Amino acid sequence: MYIDCLQYVAPSPQVFLQMREAQMDAVHITVGYHEDFAGVVQNLQTWNSWFERCPDLICRATSVKDIHDAKANGKTAILFGLQNPFPIGTNLAQIELLHNLGIRFCQVTYNQQSLLGAGCFESHDGGLTDFGREAITEMNRVGMVIDLSHASHQTCLDTIEWSKRPVTVTHANPKNWRDVPRNLKPDVIAALVEKGGMVGFSLYPHHLANGSDCSLADFANMVKGLMDTYGPNHFGIGSDLCQDQPDSVVQWMRNGTWKKDPDLSATFPAPPSWFKDNRDFPGLADGLTGAGIANRDTAGVLGDNWMRFFETAFEPL
Repeated sequence: MYIDCLQYVAPSPQVFLQMREAQMDAVHITVGYHEDFAGVVQNLQTWNSWFERCPDLICRATSVKDIHDAKANGKTAILFGLQNPFPIGTNLAQIELLHNLGIRFCQVTYNQQSLLGAGCFESHDGGLTDFGREAITEMNRVGMVIDLSHASHQTCLDTIEWSKRPVTVTHANPKNWRDVPRNLKPDVIAALVEKGGMVGFSLYPHHLANGSDCSLADFANMVKGLMDTYGPNHFGIGSDLCQDQPDSVVQWMRNGTWKKDPDLSATFPAPPSWFKDNRDFPGLADGLTGAGIANRDTAGVLGDNWMRFFETAFEPL
């Protein structure tokens, strides 16, 4: 299986054709950054139109069976997730409604403080809130995957401890490989693994050692080091591919609508030469095996580990 557990590509027939050329079996697509509930519904409507226009290339997926069916029919399964819990608002019942609409992933926060917990860029790390605990319990119940990719260190630890189900970080790397707020300290990785969670390795340059100049060999050696330490079954890919998006999008990601004087200097970094679009995904295998990772474990990173995780994570308690 080839599974990328985080992308925010600008949808187009060209991108979908690239997914099929790579034989991508499933891709987790973000449909909510700073949008409220109505904004997420609008994004889902847009994706519904793409499913109608490109039925031979992509299909909507909400279960492991849907992914298997997509593979059997030569299509890429599209899973939906939120990078911010804003669409929940203050109404716990919105979680089940979002799940009914097809949302299968939800981050506790996106960089800043949310009603659920502190983000990784907050100056004060207050961890998980009481409402966050209620929300996590409800996500556990309905079968919505809890994602800690942009959460603070304490929020990560609190959530892993509180959740009755394994949680994930869909797109990040170890902080001791590149020390940026978005990457993970060893205790978070260890806690995730101990409770059966998953880490998706990010290919976004800001999360890579040496940024856009990071080599595939360096990336693969980082992966091997973690697998040697924690075992091979808890790691996958969450590339954070933002293909064909204009710089105005990354500025909106950084600022949302909550800054009166937004920073408009952000631009998308150049991708590493070995991962520019979905067609480069199969080539990751050569890098991983070249680092000494067994074929079986390479297959795990490229998708099999995600499938094992989804088999229980998408099911209600």
